[in-house]
Amino acid sequence: MLDKNMPSKDTPSDTNARPTMQRPLRWLWLAVAVIALDLVTKYIASSQLGYAQPVVVLPFFNLTLLHNTGAAFSFLATHPGWQRWFFAIIAVGASVALTVWLARIKNDEKLLAIALPLIIGGALGNLYDRLVHGYVVDFLSFHAAGWYYPAFNVADIAITLGAVALIWESIIGERRRKKAAKASH
Repeated sequence: MLDKNMPSKDTPSDTNARPTMQRPLRWLWLAVAVIALDLVTKYIASSQLGYAQPVVVLPFFNLTLLHNTGAAFSFLATHPGWQRWFFAIIAVGASVALTVWLARIKNDEKLLAIALPLIIGGALGNLYDRLVHGYVVDFLSFHAAGWYYPAFNVADIAITLGAVALIWESIIGERRRKKAAKASH
């Protein structure tokens, strides 16, 4: 006996019914590119800039080499050192979880296929610094009217862009899926 409320095998009943992306882990090249660009720029900054000595590039932008033992905005930077390992564990755990997520993405989640590797690459770029140096190398410094935004690096840019894309995909993707589901009924 057929139940009218049960979806047939021809109609998608949930997001799992959408086709999975073919070879989604191929997008990890983007994470590798972020890591490479991040490490190269940090090496150049570390070898060419004096510590905490700003080099004016524009009236609102300096290159300033700084070492951050904390997280974003120097969160927990003043603690005695345990935060290095705490943030390393978070970076590894997040990278593994995001890679698993990437392996399971659907065909219509292309922005997600870009967002996740950006975050993974940024997390692993900063992880390298934490493990090798004990701090993260930051060197991009924006300021205005005596107010300085915390210095950051290429890995931080990738994490931020990935997070924005992730939020965008969650909002726009959900609308797109609802519209497609409505059109298929």
